[in-house]
Order: sequence, then structure tokens, then C-alpha cells
Amino acid sequence: MARLIVIIPLVLLLAWKVLTWWAKAKTARVEKLQGELQERVKARRAELERELSTEHGLVPREELVVTKTPEVPGLDAALAAATAGDWHPAAELLAAATGDHDLRLRLLGPLGENAAEDDAWLRAWRAERPEDADAAVITVEALVQLAWNIRSSRRASEVSQEQFQAFHRVLGEAEEAAKDAERLAADDDPLPFYVQQPVAMGLSWANSRYVALWSELSARDPRHLAGHQRALQYWCAKWHGSHELMHAFADAAVAGAPVGSLLTAVKLQAWDEQFRGAEDRSAAYGSPEVLASVEAAEADLAAAEAAPAAAATAPRIRYLHGLLAEFHTRAGRGADAMRHFRALGPHVPGPWTDYEDPVGAIQRDRVIAAAHLAGGTA
Repeated sequence: MARLIVIIPLVLLLAWKVLTWWAKAKTARVEKLQGELQERVKARRAELERELSTEHGLVPREELVVTKTPEVPGLDAALAAATAGDWHPAAELLAAATGDHDLRLRLLGPLGENAAEDDAWLRAWRAERPEDADAAVITVEALVQLAWNIRSSRRASEVSQEQFQAFHRVLGEAEEAAKDAERLAADDDPLPFYVQQPVAMGLSWANSRYVALWSELSARDPRHLAGHQRALQYWCAKWHGSHELMHAFADAAVAGAPVGSLLTAVKLQAWDEQFRGAEDRSAAYGSPEVLASVEAAEADLAAAEAAPAAAATAPRIRYLHGLLAEFHTRAGRGADAMRHFRALGPHVPGPWTDYEDPVGAIQRDRVIAAAHLAGGTA
């Protein structure tokens, strides 16, 4: 018995050591296998990245250029002058763009952003020209940007009560300023209504009131892509609508526009919004309903590229190429995706500009598309 009392602990200790050694050996083996697998995956991805240029004719990663907003001649100088307190170059740029809705829209955002930081130049402009319609609409845009800067892009649960109060207060000021912008604007100018769309979202306008706002905007520019994109956000489930209302809006936009308008992008964005966070995104993007939308967008894009005004709509054409490349990639249609990636050349447009690393995001999708084309995975 005494021997057993001595032997049993020794046996247990030995068994524990053996089990510990076996567990460590197994863990080391698993870690080694995982490391080897990761190296193989890394090597395969590197091989696919090399093939993007050598076999698929894509621009190398190091030559990709992020293109958010096309440069506007004179805008940088106008912004520098505004920062120094001189509003005249900004006023001249906007006046020269009268009637060109796309160009005026591209001026609106940067000028509004500048004034949201320091509006001394804008206040001086309004003091000297109180009836200037362009100064009035920039005022609304600046207040809207200031309000959303206060709120931040965080989730509602992460925004303080003080932030929300200031956010709503400044949006209220923008709402009031918009009355002046509407009064002063030319009859065909959609900007005073476009700048109110974020106000409607932030202040939770009723659907009927938003419909009235949209009617004013679309009457002035039925193909206003940025306006459609903002409206889509208003009608989506996370704001003041639902998947059904969002898709109804997108369907109406596409149905009411001629082929070549590029408004099919709105329908693709609606699907993107609906599938955000979906568990099986490949199945969702490969569904018959989505495929029908993709085919309509392909026809829309082809008509736009063949139109005489194709050069003027190049940024929107690139954007639809980007959306179609994304949709084909997620649905596993590598060859179709590659066609659009090639068409983009060195440009990295939306949807990848929504990512923190746009170049990394498009490169990932290009590799995935190449893997689909090769019949493998990346």
C-alpha cells in the first residue's frame, strides 16, 4: 500500500507530462500546418496578382490612382483665396458654371466644406451681395456639412446627447437658410433642393414632405445622379424607409430614364444597401433578380459609351464600370468582372472609394475575380 501511495502520484505526474508533451506537439504541428497553408495562400495570391497584368491585361497595383471627384480648373485657387478671405474667385467659378448642373455640384461640396471650417469669406460675400443665389446655396451646404461634422459618422448609440442637440440645431439653421436659397435660385437650378436632402434625413422629414422635395429636384434635373443616390439613402431601411420603398424608388428611377442615362447605378446601389451584412453574399449577388439588374446596367453602360456625350459623362461611366465589376466579382463571374476592370484602366472609382484603402480594396476584388476566372479561390 505504501508503494502504491508513492507510485500513483509518480504515474500521474508522468502521464500529465506525456499528455502535455503530446498537446504541445499537436499544437506545434497544427500551427506549422496553418503557417504552411497561409504561405500557400499568400503565394497563390501573389501569383494571381502577377497574372493580373501578365495574363489579364490589368494595370499593375502601383499604377492605380484613386479618382473621387474630377478636378475642376480654378477650384484649388478659389479655395485658397477663400481661406485667405477672398470670395470673388469662388463666386466667379459658380457664375461661369451656370446651367451646368454637374459642374456646379462638383464646386458645391468643396466650397461648402471650406466654409464649414471658416465661413468668414462666405459671410463677407453675403454681406456685399445679399441677393446672390450662389452664396445662399453655399450657406446651406456649409451648415449641412457643419451639422454632420458635429454628429460624426459614428453609430447613433456612440453619439452623445450634446452632439445630437447641436446637430439638430445646425440642421434647423440649414433648413431655414434653404428658404432663401430657393427664393433666389434660377427656376431650373436643382441645387437648393439637393442640399436639403441631408436636412430631410437628419431631421426625419415625413415621407410625404420628402416626396415633395424630390419632385422639385427631379423636375429641374431628372437624371441628377447624386440626388438619386441621396434619395436612395433616405428611402433605405436604416433611415426613413424600407427595402421595399428603396427598391420602388430605384425601379421608378430606372423606368423613367432612357437607356444611356447611367441611372441603373441607383438600382445596383439599392442591392448593395440591402445585402450589406448578408451571410451568403455570393448567393445574394447571383440571384436572378440581381442578374436582371446587372444586365440592364450593362445595356445602359453600352449606350452611354456609344453616345456623343461619352467624354462628358466619363466619371459616371467609370462609376458604373466599377459597380458592375464589383457585382460580377461577388457573383463569381470572373470573366465579366475582368472586362470592367480592364475598362477602368488605372482609375479606382466608387464603390472602392468608400473604403479606407481604396487601392487595397479594388486589388482584393481583382484578385478574387482572377481566381474565379481560373476556377479557384483567393
